[in-house]
Amino acid sequence: MTVTALGLPTLGTRPGMPASGPLLDTYGRIATDLRVSLTDRCNLRCTYCMPAEGLDWLPGSQLLSAAELSRLLRIAVTRLGITNVRFTGGEPLVSRNLEEVITAAAALTPRPTIAMTTNGIGLAARAAGLKRAGLDRVNVSLDTVDRAHFTEITRRDRLDDVLAGLAGAAAAGLAPVKVNAVLDPRTGLDDVVPLLRFCLEHDYQLRIIEQMPLDAGHEWSRDRAISADTVLDTLRRHFDLRPDPAPRGSAPAALWRVDGGAATVGIIASVSEAFCGACDRTRLTADGQVRSCLFSTAETDLRGLLRDGADDDEIEAAWRRTMWAKPAGHGINDPSFVQPARPMSAIGG
Repeated sequence: MTVTALGLPTLGTRPGMPASGPLLDTYGRIATDLRVSLTDRCNLRCTYCMPAEGLDWLPGSQLLSAAELSRLLRIAVTRLGITNVRFTGGEPLVSRNLEEVITAAAALTPRPTIAMTTNGIGLAARAAGLKRAGLDRVNVSLDTVDRAHFTEITRRDRLDDVLAGLAGAAAAGLAPVKVNAVLDPRTGLDDVVPLLRFCLEHDYQLRIIEQMPLDAGHEWSRDRAISADTVLDTLRRHFDLRPDPAPRGSAPAALWRVDGGAATVGIIASVSEAFCGACDRTRLTADGQVRSCLFSTAETDLRGLLRDGADDDEIEAAWRRTMWAKPAGHGINDPSFVQPARPMSAIGG
C-alpha cells in the first residue's frame, strides 16, 4: 500500500470508498464508537502497562489543544456518524482539558453518548462536575480489592482513592458504573471472586478483560495471561452463571447472569475469542493520530492536517481513508503478529 507524506493511504488504494455517510471499512463494518485519548500520562504504574519509572511523556506541544480536539469531535459526530465518544488516557483525569472537551462533545447535534475510562483517582471530587459538563457514565479500572495485591499491581497504595471514586461516580448518577479488571497472572484467580462479590454488593457492573500485548516492555506472554475460559471456570465454582439472553451486538463483553438475578458479569476475551468481526471503533490518540484498530502499526496524522490549515473536507477524507483500510482483525493469533510500538497508555483504552 502506498502512502502520502503524512502516512495517509493514497486515493484509489481500495476503490469504492464512500465520500459521505457511515464510516465504513471494506468489510462492511460501520464505526460509530470513537475512543479519544486525552493524555499519555498516568498517576499509576500498572505492571501490565508501563515500567515502574514511567515513560517519556509526549511534549505538550504535540498534544491536541482543546480547540483542535473539539473540531475533530465535531467532524466525527456531524460528518462521520459517530454516536458514542469515550475519553481515555493514559489517565483522562490528569488532562487539563477534560471538562472543556466533554462540554464541547455534549453541545454537538446530534448529541453523542459520552463516557470515560479512568483509574478513579480524584474522581470522587470531580464526578458531580463531570456529570454537569455532560459525562454520561464511567468505567473505572480496578483489578483487585485486596490492598496488598492492588499496591503490587499498580505500584501505588491508592486503593481507597479508587473505591471513593467509584462511590462518587454512583452518587453523581454516572450510571451504570462499570469496573474494568485485568487479572494479574500471579494473583488474579484469587482476586476475581472477591472482586465480583464487591461489585454485586455495590451494584457495579464488572467487566473482566483478557490481558493483551500492549505493555511498554513487550513482555506479554500468552502462556502467563489468564484466559476467559479459566476465569469462567473459577467464577462458576462460586456463582451460578448463565448466558445473558440479550443480543450482544457489537459489545466486546460476553455477559453472564449471576445467580439467576439481573446482575451480570462480562468477560472480554480479546485474545482467545476475538470479536473483530463486529468491531465498531475508531481511535484518536492524544497527539492527533487516527488508528483503525487498537493494534494498528500505522496511524494517520490529523494533527498535521489541522496545523497545516486543512479544511473539514480534507480531514474527513483522511479519516475515511484510514477506516476504509481497516484490517479484518487484530492478528494477535497470527504467526506474523507484531505488537504495536506504542503501549496502551499512549494509544488509549
